[in-house]
Amino acid sequence: MGDDRRQQVVDGRTTLGIELGSTRIKACLVDEDLVPIAAGAHEWENAFVDGRWTYSLEAVESGLRAAYAALVADVEAQYGVTPTTFRAAGVSAMMHGYLAFDAAGELLVPFRTWRNTSTGPAAERLSEALDFNVPLRWSVAHLYQAVLDEEPHVAELAGITTLAGYVHRRLTGRDVLGVGDASGMFPIDSSPVDSGPGEPGHRDWDHDKLATAQALLGGSVPDLRTLLPEVLVAGEHAGDLTPEGAAWLDPTGTLQPGVPLCPPEGDAGTGMVATNAVAPRTGNVSVGTSIFAMVVLEHALRTPHEELDVVTTPSGDAVAMVHCNNGASEIASWAKVFGRFADAAGQPLDTDTVYATLLAETAHADPDAGGLLSFNYLAGEPVTHVEDGRPLLLRTADARFTLGNLVRSEVHGAFATLAIGMEVLHAEHVRVDRMTAHGGLFRTPGAPQQLLAAALRVPVALEETAGEGGAWGIAVLAAYLEHTDQHLADFLADTVFGGDAVHVADPEQRDVAGFQTYLDRYRAALPVQAAAAAATRPSATTHHGEPTTGAEPRLQEEEVTR
Repeated sequence: MGDDRRQQVVDGRTTLGIELGSTRIKACLVDEDLVPIAAGAHEWENAFVDGRWTYSLEAVESGLRAAYAALVADVEAQYGVTPTTFRAAGVSAMMHGYLAFDAAGELLVPFRTWRNTSTGPAAERLSEALDFNVPLRWSVAHLYQAVLDEEPHVAELAGITTLAGYVHRRLTGRDVLGVGDASGMFPIDSSPVDSGPGEPGHRDWDHDKLATAQALLGGSVPDLRTLLPEVLVAGEHAGDLTPEGAAWLDPTGTLQPGVPLCPPEGDAGTGMVATNAVAPRTGNVSVGTSIFAMVVLEHALRTPHEELDVVTTPSGDAVAMVHCNNGASEIASWAKVFGRFADAAGQPLDTDTVYATLLAETAHADPDAGGLLSFNYLAGEPVTHVEDGRPLLLRTADARFTLGNLVRSEVHGAFATLAIGMEVLHAEHVRVDRMTAHGGLFRTPGAPQQLLAAALRVPVALEETAGEGGAWGIAVLAAYLEHTDQHLADFLADTVFGGDAVHVADPEQRDVAGFQTYLDRYRAALPVQAAAAAATRPSATTHHGEPTTGAEPRLQEEEVTR
């Protein structure tokens, strides 16, 4: 097998996927059977500058180069050869946010990431006018907020895009987006393909909503459509690696131009691919710095809901998305504390052992975490209307403060906001046969999967390949360029996941009842967040980074999205 893979590398028969997550940039190389054969990664972190979360374009460039160089080094170490070309490649990244450029391609303001929640007035007005929920983090909300705030850069705007779209443009020269990533910028018309091909907005920006948004923007933005990238669906050719793009990614000059690229996608789309969840009534839960659930819809929602985004699969099918800004970072912080305690006690433990030990204690915990209550709000949380979050651990004097209850409370806290959002889907009578979970938290078998099933009241599956993450997912989408005779769902089911083992956890009534008790207390205590934020306003000085960076060999493995 090693010699065969070596020859595949030499012949350029492997496929490259790169994903830019919020704490790590990962490159993945797959063979002709779509099995990962090499990987490279680079850790990075966002910065909090002038009141906004951002990454510099210099950090994007250096991080991509470092991740790609690490992948090349891994190939050389394993197979003794250096890749010079690939059968296909693809790029994905954290969705949403705002990258604004002038006519010369220069960035006008620092990249505003999905974590920024300062777009409330714009999102509210857009949602009302479009009769469609426009979340705070969507690109059009950032654009309209800049218009409302009369920011000078608006007059110089020539284009806006996402992080994946920016990287793809640097590699190919084409200003395009995969439809899934595009659906986090502005609403998409997800009409079925056979309902009228060629109609305006067909699996593209929604034509009617563009006109409505244009009326809101007025003369500040003369033509919204020209600011947005071209939308492509999975399987469409999205350009070839240019000489400039090859040199940008690989300054050594070894990588050759001409590699075909698939449409750049968002991490939500690659998460759906990585969990075989692109067909109706399938769904997935991604647990990383943020946490979100995706459910592919059989029919349109009856009414807009502020708790739900309507985005799409990489093929353009409508998906209801419950996105929560805060995920497993607080669990990672506790793991770091207990890992340090083990070191200080002279009994050092690796990260996986720390997680396994802590999560095993949940088996000895009370179903409702014994009266403990945990908020994982490192940032604001739109689903629960929290503008400025504070991580908190609360307990009454008579609560049972044990290690098991502490860990169970933290896991419940990570799933609580997601469960609140999912209640809206249940009320819409959206049916899902099962959810597939992915992320590093689920590398420890048992407790996380079982507790998620209880929180969502639905069976939760783990695919063996789901842990490969979004870089593998975008590599699969790149490979799909040569399989467009099949629908993407069939390609995944038959070619990619056909032989994979699936482990399913069904909700247990004891856990369901315990989580519901916990969630009732959680809702009642939400006002504490506002009080905590008011009492601990940060200074206006610039600081850097995710507050939990450093616990993160494990957290970064959870980065299948954001």
